[in-house]
Amino acid sequence: MKDISELIMNALEEDIGTGDITTELTVEDSLRGVAFIKCKEDGILCGSEVVRDVFLCLDNSLELELLKKDGEEIVSGEKVIVIRGKVKSILMGERVALNFLSHLSGIATMTNKFVKMLPPSTKLLDTRKTLPGLRILEKYAVRVGGGKNHRFGLYDGILIKDNHIIASGGIKQAVDKVKRSAPHYMKIEVEAFSLENVREALDAGVDIILLDNMDPQTIREAISIINGRAKIEISGGINNNNIHLFTELPIDFISVGAITHSAKALDFSLSLEDYFE
Repeated sequence: MKDISELIMNALEEDIGTGDITTELTVEDSLRGVAFIKCKEDGILCGSEVVRDVFLCLDNSLELELLKKDGEEIVSGEKVIVIRGKVKSILMGERVALNFLSHLSGIATMTNKFVKMLPPSTKLLDTRKTLPGLRILEKYAVRVGGGKNHRFGLYDGILIKDNHIIASGGIKQAVDKVKRSAPHYMKIEVEAFSLENVREALDAGVDIILLDNMDPQTIREAISIINGRAKIEISGGINNNNIHLFTELPIDFISVGAITHSAKALDFSLSLEDYFE
C-alpha cells in the first residue's frame, strides 16, 4: 500500500540520512551473509511483512524468509525471520525493521491478552488514540491480536461526543442534525455519561450508546434501561486489572485506548551469523 510504503521510506530517511557512516567504514561493499531476527519475549508476532518491505526498499536483491506469520504465537529465543544478502543493506535496515516489528507485535500481544479475557459475545475495539502517521499499522496490529477496529478516522463513523452535545444544545438536537444529513448506511453512536443521557439517546433513536466511565453497577442499570433497543459499548479507564469487573455484563463492545497508546514493545534482536561470502 502507498501509505505504508511512504511510512517505510520516511523512517529509513530519518534513520539513514546521508548515509550509515559506521557501516560504510567497517563493512566491505561485497560482503554477503545471513542474519536472523529473534524474539526475546513471548507474544504475538505482527509486522513481518513490514520488515520484508523495509529491507527490500533498501535493497531488492535481499532474500527474506518469514519463519512465522503475523498472528502466530512466538516464544523467547525463537527465530522469526531469516535475511540473506548484502551485509551493508542488512545493517542499514536493522533498526527501522526492528522498531516496526517491536511496536506492532507489542500492540498485537496486548490486544490478544484483552481478547482472551472477554466472552465471545463481547468484541474488543481500539480507538483513535494512535501515534500520528502510524494508525494504519497500529489498527492492523489490533486486528492481528484478535481485536476489532472502531472508526478509522473522523470521516468514516459517527460518534457524538460530549463536546458535540454541548455545541448542539443537547443529545436530541445533535442526533436530529445528524439524521438530516448523514449517509443512510452510517450508524449513529452517542456518548452517555449518565442514565439520563442514556434515556435521551434512546428517545433520539440512536444505534449505539457508549457508556463512558461508568462503574459496573451503573452500567447494569443502563443495560436494563436500554433493554436491547441499542447496541452497547463501554469505555473509560478499562485495563487488565479491572476488565474482569465488566466481562459478565451483556455488552456488545469494550473500547480500550491502551492497546495502542500504551502497549509495551516486544523485544527483538537481529544477529549476523558467522558465515560470510
